[in-house]
Amino acid sequence: MNERRGLFTFLLGLTTFVGVASAHQVQSSRFTAPIPLSLLFGGAAVTVAATAAWLAITGERSEKGRTWPAFVLPKHVATIVRYGARAVFFAGFLVTIVRGFTGPQIAAENVATVFVWAVWFKGIGLLSILVGSPWRVLSPWRMLYDGLTRIEGDEIAALGSYPSWLGSWPALLGFVVGIGILENLTIVPRSPAATAAVIAGYAAVMVLGAVAFGREWFRRADALEVLYRLFGRVAPVGFVTTDDGYRVVFRPPWTGCTYPVERFGLVAFVVATVYTVSFDGFTNTPEFQGLLFGLRNLLSTGPGTSVFIYVLGLTGFVAAFVGVSVVMEAVSESGGWRGTAVAFAPTVVPIAAAYEVAHNYPFVVERLGRLVAVAWSLVVAPIEPLDLLGWLSVPVFWGSQVLLIVAGHVIAVVAAHAVAVARYETLSRARRAHLPLVVLMVGYTVLSLWIISRPVVS
Repeated sequence: MNERRGLFTFLLGLTTFVGVASAHQVQSSRFTAPIPLSLLFGGAAVTVAATAAWLAITGERSEKGRTWPAFVLPKHVATIVRYGARAVFFAGFLVTIVRGFTGPQIAAENVATVFVWAVWFKGIGLLSILVGSPWRVLSPWRMLYDGLTRIEGDEIAALGSYPSWLGSWPALLGFVVGIGILENLTIVPRSPAATAAVIAGYAAVMVLGAVAFGREWFRRADALEVLYRLFGRVAPVGFVTTDDGYRVVFRPPWTGCTYPVERFGLVAFVVATVYTVSFDGFTNTPEFQGLLFGLRNLLSTGPGTSVFIYVLGLTGFVAAFVGVSVVMEAVSESGGWRGTAVAFAPTVVPIAAAYEVAHNYPFVVERLGRLVAVAWSLVVAPIEPLDLLGWLSVPVFWGSQVLLIVAGHVIAVVAAHAVAVARYETLSRARRAHLPLVVLMVGYTVLSLWIISRPVVS
């Protein structure tokens, strides 16, 4: 009871910072224009047609592990890159905290707000989707913990091994609070001091958790590590350790999505990822504004209504995925809906990853140009932000949005088919079991296309 009361008080406290503007808009930009309805309908039609075609032509066999070797990265080069990247990122982490508290409290002019929400949170997510997660190398909390272990002379786990019953639920809580609520629904991303406080507080929690339970804490409880690792499943580039260094290989983007997650907590995390990136885009639409203020008037509640909408929608998404898993189990009788859920959850990651790229790449690139200007101004002299999107025309931007979302859907369908063929005895049984998930995937994709077709509002 005390834990529930504490969680309720914490969520209630978040409403103090709640706003209605998303952090991911590129305000006053030509890219805030919605895609034409013709592209929406065309993308939806291609989604359905491609899904039907794939299910019609696929056979009993499905390759899951095929790779194509590219080159070997020598060990000494990899070591230089790894330690160099870690040092640079840790310096950025320290500058974020210091400048967040001491620098100008203007979001566009402070390295904390420019760096954290776009270049760090979203940029590393996009990098993970392309080449796999770099977070084990970049994580500043891991670096702090490594420093403590060197001082101690041994690994530190004061309370013993990580409790198995916790699973990935701490990471899910961190993702929901940090990304779902703080980033999308509060004024924190517009406040350098609040941003620095969030990063410092989260770092403290991560380091203390690792001191209590060892390195496994990072793998299970760090929301960023779990998120980037899931996104890395889609990466078409992989790294294989060899005696000489690392062999870089190319692979189909669905390969990493054909292996099950470990427990149901990660199933909920995957669904939360799909939902949150869609909800982030939805908060920019007039429909969300109408729903928000309509509920506020109806329920006589304050700004915290947006948190209620987010949590209610997340609950609905998780329930829908569980419902689909139950239906798939009823069709296939494969040994329990939980087993079905953990097997097929990774196959919807490409949908989340594709929309993450489509929705956020203009935001990341624009903020990267601004970060260069802010950093240069700190060291040398003030300069204007770099326009890194000047080459991108609106029609090409529109097309990239639709193409990325549809491609993510196709990759998800291919991955789910590979899992179904491996899991069930016959092709007909695999298709029957796969069909409810296909319907859900089409729904996810059409929803994403609809969101980018809507006008952006502040």
